[in-house]
Amino acid sequence: MSEKLYNEIPSLDLADFNSGDEVRKRNFVTDLGSAYNSIGFVAVKNHGLSDELCEKLYKTIQDFFALPDEIKQKYEIPELFGQRGYIGKGKEHAKGRATGDLKEFFHVGQEVTDEDSIKSEYPDNIWPDEIPDFDKIALEAYQTLENAGRQMLKAIALYLELDEDYFESRVHNGNSILRPIHYFPIENPEEVPDNAVRAAEHGDINLITLLMGASADGLQVLRRDGKWIPITALPNQIVVNVGDMLARHTNDRLKSTIHRVVNPPKEQMKTSRFSIPFFMHPRSDMDLTCLESCIDADHPKQFEDITAGEFLHQRLAEIGLKK
Repeated sequence: MSEKLYNEIPSLDLADFNSGDEVRKRNFVTDLGSAYNSIGFVAVKNHGLSDELCEKLYKTIQDFFALPDEIKQKYEIPELFGQRGYIGKGKEHAKGRATGDLKEFFHVGQEVTDEDSIKSEYPDNIWPDEIPDFDKIALEAYQTLENAGRQMLKAIALYLELDEDYFESRVHNGNSILRPIHYFPIENPEEVPDNAVRAAEHGDINLITLLMGASADGLQVLRRDGKWIPITALPNQIVVNVGDMLARHTNDRLKSTIHRVVNPPKEQMKTSRFSIPFFMHPRSDMDLTCLESCIDADHPKQFEDITAGEFLHQRLAEIGLKK
């Protein structure tokens, strides 16, 4: 395990991995593995998202969240347990907490376009009538981030000394989610419970998360020595972090690091914050059993055998989205 304590998350260039230059590719894999061994986060440029697409997506989600609550609630379908569409204010909480986070969000899921039978596992996406081209813009961003995620997983596979395409069949038509989030303005900050925050400390459920730059500060990651450090990315970067599924599969060799979104100073809580994570999930039948190569005398097996679908079901119940 890397002993390095980072003061900021490392920056990498995905073009190095895809350059065709073996030295650049190998260095990318080494640097990515070192970061994921320790802090669990990197910032990545040349990920495929254009400035134009980012601007369109942010404008689209800002327009949606500006709609009256009674309009947005038309797109909240309780029987879907938050898998698609709108999820209202305070509905989700971190594992181990009862207080809801100060946010609302919208879920866009996988669109299966081939003959894959997994299509029957996924509900249809829900699109708001009031926002033109929401579907077109969101799905373009989804597919772009999914492709970047596949490249990151190829690098991770090489670092783990697996076949480069190890994850490909496991994430084809995977249960990934694009989640535009609105950390809504608080008009009366004094009335907010002391333990209510925009997003309480948590680890992500999935394999990896790809986060488009947030519209305001607040994201922090818990370093191994117990210090919280801010996560910031340049405008041309996305943040990519390890999720709990990948940590389990690698017997915690790769770190799903606890992170949070803290409240701004009370005088700034009357402003909105937007962010757009892409949670990259595998297919539900992926076996998350610890890789044998990640188990030895110094690192005994830490996790019970489980599939991705079983693990997701457990965690959705723990965070309040599924009963």
